Amino acid sequence: MIQYNRFVLSNGLRVLVHEDASTPMAVMNILYDVGARDEVPGKTGFAHLFEHLMFGGSVNIPDYDEPLQRAGGENNAYTTNDLTNYYLQVPAENLETGFWLESDRMLSLAFSADSLEVQRKVVSEEFKEHYLNKPYGDAWMKMREMAYTVHPYRWMTIGKELSHIENATLGDVKAFFFQHYRPINAILVVAGKVTTAEVQRLAEKWFGPIEAGTPYVRNLPREPLQENARKEVVEAGVPLDALYKTWHMAGRTDPRYYAMDLLGEVLGGGASSRLYQALVKEKKLFSNIECYHYGTLDPGLVAIDGKLVKGVALEAAEAAVDEELEKVKKELIDSRELEKVKHKTESMIAFEDMSITNRAASLASYEHMGDASLMNKELDKYRAVAAGALLEEARAVFVPENSNTLYYHAK
Repeated sequence: MIQYNRFVLSNGLRVLVHEDASTPMAVMNILYDVGARDEVPGKTGFAHLFEHLMFGGSVNIPDYDEPLQRAGGENNAYTTNDLTNYYLQVPAENLETGFWLESDRMLSLAFSADSLEVQRKVVSEEFKEHYLNKPYGDAWMKMREMAYTVHPYRWMTIGKELSHIENATLGDVKAFFFQHYRPINAILVVAGKVTTAEVQRLAEKWFGPIEAGTPYVRNLPREPLQENARKEVVEAGVPLDALYKTWHMAGRTDPRYYAMDLLGEVLGGGASSRLYQALVKEKKLFSNIECYHYGTLDPGLVAIDGKLVKGVALEAAEAAVDEELEKVKKELIDSRELEKVKHKTESMIAFEDMSITNRAASLASYEHMGDASLMNKELDKYRAVAAGALLEEARAVFVPENSNTLYYHAK
């Protein structure tokens, strides 16, 4: 059970405090409720660009990293389709340094042309290195474009096109910042060797004076029900043929999510999973294969992908995958197999909670989902999933009409 206290500043900033005297450290986690899904089709990649710009100097502090390092701290950040998350860790006695740094970034970035140009080049190089020039790097770009027709999940967090970042102006950047990077749109979690009273004092001092901002009203297009199978064939200079298949699944806050999460573990969660045992070990069709999803807030995708053994036809590999899926659609998962993946999931959650940084991030994430207390209810939700729920989910999701298939041929 993760204990925490919660309060809200007058400007709307939600603050959660998790006290843990067993560590000499303190963690600050600031989650902004903005991700790639909040971009417009002609200007994608901005949420991720901001992850970089936030380290390029704020209105009163030209260099973020140097004072943090002098205080014995370290930091990082990440962007998803649903959110942008920043976190730092410092010795608890230097916690106010973190408040000083993070509040100035929230107050306003420096918005210099030089910083924009530097970070634009960094993101552009990342785009080229990981998505354009890397083998299979564009596979998920193609898959998202195929699977989604209207929802902004159809582009990656890096952006839909490199030109969107290359053409970003200082005016675009300022507008994006003041729309999304406001206290009313943020969640602050402080964890470690801290007290709620001290955090409240520091939060009021450093974040309280910042203007709340206008609440962001999200009005995203709902992806229509997919009624026909979609398929694309690609040929590129990659070492092995690869198969990518996806199906639309429930969003993160839907009760159906837990059944599909466990079913994914049964199918492709490691070397003991069904797909690996049948198609890698026994039939030797794939060199590797896995089943996974991204846990997106809006309805997302469950995926199966793998690299084929040389000489194996993609049609034969896909047929073998379909054969394994038919099995979970016809009969209940054995109780021992279900308990095994439940125990694995429980272990993963427990392992994550060992880190103070992960606890802070989880509290922020669950608050973002609507209620931080959900963090303490997750295990019960997984434990309550019956084998029948997995059977129902398999029959509802793994149907041809709901599928998207990408054949990635090696030249």
